[in-house]
Amino acid sequence: MAPKQDPKPKFQEGERVLCFHGPLLYEAKCVKINIKDKQIKYFIHYSGWNKNWDEWVPESRVLKYVDSNLAKQKELQKANQDHYVEGKMRGLAPSKKIAAVQQKNVDLKVKKAKQKTPGPGEGTSSGETPQGPRKKRARVDPTVESEEMFTNRVEVKVKIPEELKPWLVDDWDLITRQKQLFHLPAKKNVETVLEDYANYKKSKGNSDNKEYAVNEVVAGIREYFNVMLGTQLLYKFERPQYAEILAEHPDMPMSQVYGAPHLLRLFGLMLS
Repeated sequence: MAPKQDPKPKFQEGERVLCFHGPLLYEAKCVKINIKDKQIKYFIHYSGWNKNWDEWVPESRVLKYVDSNLAKQKELQKANQDHYVEGKMRGLAPSKKIAAVQQKNVDLKVKKAKQKTPGPGEGTSSGETPQGPRKKRARVDPTVESEEMFTNRVEVKVKIPEELKPWLVDDWDLITRQKQLFHLPAKKNVETVLEDYANYKKSKGNSDNKEYAVNEVVAGIREYFNVMLGTQLLYKFERPQYAEILAEHPDMPMSQVYGAPHLLRLFGLMLS
């Protein structure tokens, strides 16, 4: 009786493919092929990822790089995004929400400054009477301080380093598949991470305007994290733990309880 032949690989060395890592499909390259005990495995390099993430995977995790599978890749990305974002963020981009928080703080500071030092030339003097209504509208309109507000306004652009992106996938796997939970309160919480960042930026000797911008960004991210955590940043398996924490520490901001992994989720959400 003739021995059974080894199965024929579907993919070739050097071929561009799509490969599952966690719940998502990523562009990858088939580097090597190994057939042992009738099982085919491929040594995969994920495009744009550090080589430390190269791995041997079974054939079931690899797909052809064709339009139908690219469409599937987008569907999985959207499904994973919908798992994170349960509908409340579709009306406004996260970066705009942070900008709105910062803008509100700027407006309050400008308003207080005007109340303290009105100045003889401000208000409705007799010399401004012919154009009084227009002047009043201009002073209510925040754009009257366009130069100052332009200087203080912060546009938040989040860029996650390539080395951190795989951690989002591992984070998903740890919680949803392995059913593991983080020990809380975190040894280094979000509050501490943001303070370290602010101190680092200030140590660079920035101007007053840039230092003010750093403080506003950090305050915005902290507030945004506390608002978003309970509804947008937790997997279903984590919610009972979250409920227990709320019961034990009802007045404590969650930025003092949760740590870097959940902050990274927030940045991932802001990019989606």
